[in-house]
Amino acid sequence: MISAFFIFNQKGDVLISRLFRNDLKRSIADIFRIQVVSNPSVRSPIITLGSTSFFHVRHQNLYLVAVTKGNANAALVFEFCYRLINIGRSYFGKLDEESVKNNFVLIYELLDEILDFGYPQTSETDTLKMYITTEGVKSEQAVREDSAKITIQATGATSWRRADVKYRKNEAFVDVVENVNLLMSTKGTVLRADVDGQILMRAYLTGMPECKFGLNDKLVLDRKRDRLDTGSGDGVGGEGMGAGGAVELDDCQFHQCVKLNKYDSDRSISFTPPDGEFELMRYRSTSNVNLPFKVHPIVEEIGKSKVEYMVHLKANFDSKLTGTDIVLRIPTPPNTTSVKCSVAVGKAKWVSADNSIVWKIPKMQGMGDASLQAEATLSQVTVRKAWSRPPIEMDFQVLMLTASGLLVRYLKVWEKSGYQSVKWVRYVSRAGGNSGSSYAIRI
Repeated sequence: MISAFFIFNQKGDVLISRLFRNDLKRSIADIFRIQVVSNPSVRSPIITLGSTSFFHVRHQNLYLVAVTKGNANAALVFEFCYRLINIGRSYFGKLDEESVKNNFVLIYELLDEILDFGYPQTSETDTLKMYITTEGVKSEQAVREDSAKITIQATGATSWRRADVKYRKNEAFVDVVENVNLLMSTKGTVLRADVDGQILMRAYLTGMPECKFGLNDKLVLDRKRDRLDTGSGDGVGGEGMGAGGAVELDDCQFHQCVKLNKYDSDRSISFTPPDGEFELMRYRSTSNVNLPFKVHPIVEEIGKSKVEYMVHLKANFDSKLTGTDIVLRIPTPPNTTSVKCSVAVGKAKWVSADNSIVWKIPKMQGMGDASLQAEATLSQVTVRKAWSRPPIEMDFQVLMLTASGLLVRYLKVWEKSGYQSVKWVRYVSRAGGNSGSSYAIRI
């Protein structure tokens, strides 16, 4: 596995150096500095020189480098590097050169805990914080009170959860968050439509509960119904909601607590959840995407001095639902001097710094529509370049709607004490903003 681990700054100086095996010498860091840091043409994250492989990740102004002489699992090595970045964020707030220099003792202590002879061990931040404090000194009180539990949690089958968690009210909250991506042509043809989804969970449950999660995944509903024990009175959001149609999920990724053998056999998601908030699952959907909004723009250039806009917006979801934080950014030519806008719903104004008309609608009921009319006045230029016509970009959020059609069919919780738990499910479809998605319509 990993023979050595280094953290370099962008100049190639070694900030952290840790050897886990005797098949490498510390001077191996000089080879990476010469071959990678000093060579701007290197783009591959894996460099093999002779029998030595360097796996590196660029983060902020740092290089995180794992070195091995064996045939290591590349995915596992990179997962370890990104886990270390997340641990650094949790302890220092930000993992950069300054934080590494200020906390190098703590980083060495963390490396000793999460790597054993080059093999990754527990990397759950909550577990590490039980016995490694942010000052890099072990908490005597935590060691005295939790020493027995630490050993079990760090080496047992559920390293992500303590066994003595207690709550007066047992609740589980599930958020299905979907980021919708769209690119539509000027003729209204959908060039790209897909969904990047997350299932986020907040589990406030006593003891060591066993949870079972069911979705209207096409592979599930194509099997015999009697293979899924949906129980009675334990459905979440109504089992009938998912029975009408199935969705195809691509690129599913799960939290380590999920028992993958159960998912492979009957597509059920069984797990013992970590305490608190975590990401249970991540997925993509590329077929039969339900677009929450339809935008129909008509943009005409009148001579060389004017551009007229007519933009019609239609909400394509159920009338019982509401879209919020709706923003359309409609581009204007670079030589625009003024814009007159007229809307019946929301507010619209021209933002000269962005060369765009910004139309904001705080709320819109499902199946509703709205229109914008605008006229842009252009200045005369000596050399007129053709306007590239960037697309209209849109932000929005719709609660209790999934663009992929994904629904939670049931969520069950078992625990040996037999307590009753309350389950809540919320759906969110969104675009733009901080979601990283793009909802664009060419004009």
